[in-house]
Amino acid sequence: MPLSRPWFLSAGLAGLLPLLSVAAEGNSARPPHSGFITINGETRFPIGFYELPRDEATLREMATAGVNLVHCRNVQDLDRAHAAGLLGWMPVPVQNGATEALRTLVSDAANHPALAVWEGPDEIVWTFTAYSFLEKQAGFTREDWNHQTPRAVAYARTKAAELLPNLKAGIRLVRELDKRNLPFWINEAADSDAAYARGYMDEIDVTGCDYYAVRSTGTDLPSIGRLVNRWQAIGRDKPVWMVIQAFSWHTIKSERTRLYPSFAQSRFMAYDAIAHGARGILYWGSQEIDDPNFRRSLYALTSELAAIGPLLVGTTHDQARAELINDLFDPPGIGVRVLLRRKGSEFLLILVNEDAHRHLGVDVTGLDLLEGRTLNQLSGSETAVIDRGGFVTRLQAHEVKVFTTNPALTSLRMTGRDYTDQTP
Repeated sequence: MPLSRPWFLSAGLAGLLPLLSVAAEGNSARPPHSGFITINGETRFPIGFYELPRDEATLREMATAGVNLVHCRNVQDLDRAHAAGLLGWMPVPVQNGATEALRTLVSDAANHPALAVWEGPDEIVWTFTAYSFLEKQAGFTREDWNHQTPRAVAYARTKAAELLPNLKAGIRLVRELDKRNLPFWINEAADSDAAYARGYMDEIDVTGCDYYAVRSTGTDLPSIGRLVNRWQAIGRDKPVWMVIQAFSWHTIKSERTRLYPSFAQSRFMAYDAIAHGARGILYWGSQEIDDPNFRRSLYALTSELAAIGPLLVGTTHDQARAELINDLFDPPGIGVRVLLRRKGSEFLLILVNEDAHRHLGVDVTGLDLLEGRTLNQLSGSETAVIDRGGFVTRLQAHEVKVFTTNPALTSLRMTGRDYTDQTP
């Protein structure tokens, strides 16, 4: 989230358990989760919003735009999501342990047809390590934590000893009560501590973080892909869901200058996450939007993602490569990220230029499975016939190109694709 909220940690169990015990009692036989969700028996790529609009027309518009997952706090929210054809995720306070209140909450919602995912406490590790309110709460700053001063280390150690055993006990109660075996997800802050987060990883199915990269003080679009890699490493390759930006910072902090992500920037962040392996894209902050044109640009993107959703849940083929054929004056950089997925006889190819400069020679190889077939650019005019396992294309700075073997897979929503922030 989502810019944190200062709820805090509950008292712990009597007798401190080892801080970073990762023994997942009863969970060792639990098969890995795909990170995708199921709607009417069909596997879908999660496209989620933390916002649950109050009026039904706005909620239906969200569903029409390809969103398939929304934040639901109770059974009544799940009822509304279900009526709109959406699934919901539901936060549960497992940080308090295996309480009777948790038992009641889970029992009431567990069999709801719209419930798809359980969510644990948001940014939980960040709240006792690096969150800014700790300067008043505990007498140390984020920099103290980064430098591992004794006060910061001792505070985090004490809080983790209270929290982690409760967290695990709460999740195990959810597992016991949920006969549908729904996935359990915890979202963290981008830089939540790796060691403490690793301490609960064996208990959950999906990990990930939130990060909002477009800022008037400096924008770093490729940070999204790097964070997917970070949480894959912390989670030992558990599925990662990436929560990205659906707002301008000025709506959250009045001292900030307005800057909404352009459509091109939103598209880059979503596809960069996917190209790095993210198994879900969620949006936070849309409840704060004060420019309806920006909302339309988000819906143009979610409808595009929904159009290729059947291929986004396909099998990944890791042999695809994108090598640069540089000209004499090309500067060094990150390069082009590539992802190839297959569903049945159809293929999806995503190319993301992570550099802030163009590449006019991008040699895409490892496409032997597509030999002789034609790739069609999504929302573009380029085609490529695969010859000797590849083709050459060009990419401008931070450009994304998406190709499919099925030209019918195209988003019909074009309004909003030219959006750039125009400050009133």
